[in-house]
Amino acid sequence: MQYGICHLSSIPMRSEPSDPSEMVNQLLFGEIFKVPEKRKTWSRIRLAHDNYVGWIDNKQYREISEEEYAFAKAQTPILISDPVQFVSNAHGQLQTVLQGGSLHAIHLLESTYDGPSLSGKKDKNLLIDTALQYLNTPYLWGGRTPFGIDCSGFTQMVYRLNGHRLLRDASDQATQGEALSFIEESEPGDLAFFDNDEGTIVHVGLIMEDNYIIHAHGEVRVDRLDHSGIYNVHQKKHTHKLRVIKKVV
Repeated sequence: MQYGICHLSSIPMRSEPSDPSEMVNQLLFGEIFKVPEKRKTWSRIRLAHDNYVGWIDNKQYREISEEEYAFAKAQTPILISDPVQFVSNAHGQLQTVLQGGSLHAIHLLESTYDGPSLSGKKDKNLLIDTALQYLNTPYLWGGRTPFGIDCSGFTQMVYRLNGHRLLRDASDQATQGEALSFIEESEPGDLAFFDNDEGTIVHVGLIMEDNYIIHAHGEVRVDRLDHSGIYNVHQKKHTHKLRVIKKVV
């Protein structure tokens, strides 16, 4: 087994080992992973923080030892809290890093950082404040950054920045936590899940006060939430059908 770390601001994880393949996720700076399979130009990896699997270009990561991987995984996550910051790399150059990037293994990259960060924060009351930092971020399938994010990447990052673990995809996130019977039982920061005509969960958002929801649909936006689902006041119609509400923290 080999191991690696992301040394760039973000890199795409793809469904297949090729550049034209669909991007299904993103790695952020400092995130570590296992490499179950390495080919000439591509590696299939498994992320340490959520076990998500995909393919990345071998040119876009650095190898680390098993001991370094184990040490980094055992640390309390320290995450970049601003949308954009900079690290100083081993060559003394400034390098852009993005919100949610990991700092607890930065020594493995011979880099330094002196900007704002978060570590171990677990205050549910701050989830919506964090979510609003992503407002107007464009929707990007597989994205996890303030420059492009998908619905489950959005909820995962908001929870992760506040010290809570969510899985990557909406259908997997829906297996976590306690189901609520009514919207009235929910609190800000609880998750609402939505399904398609086949009953498959395909969307997720964070519940706000007064029957509002913040979610990534075209962009990170705030819409109304009722017992039927998400109501877009600009389109004057429901855009998503409510399936279940979950209290995860």
